[in-house]
Amino acid sequence: MSAPDATGRPRFLADEDFEPAIIKGLRRRQPQLDLMTAVEAGNLGKTDSTVIAFAAEENRILVSHDKRTLPGHFAD
Repeated sequence: MSAPDATGRPRFLADEDFEPAIIKGLRRRQPQLDLMTAVEAGNLGKTDSTVIAFAAEENRILVSHDKRTLPGHFAD
C-alpha cells in the first residue's frame, strides 16, 4: 500500500536506523522526494511502535534497516 501525497507521489519516513548517506543521496538525486527523517519527525529515541503509529498517522511509508525488531511490530 502506498501513501501518496496530493500529487500522487508516495511519502516516506526514515527511522533513525536508516543510513544517513542514503537519505542524502536520495535527496540529491530526487529533490522532489517527500522523505522525512527521524530527526525532522521528532522521533529520535522513540519506540518502534510509536514510530510506526506516527508513520500511519502521517500517511507515510516507513523505511528502515532494522530487520531485528520492526518485523515483529508490523506483525502485531
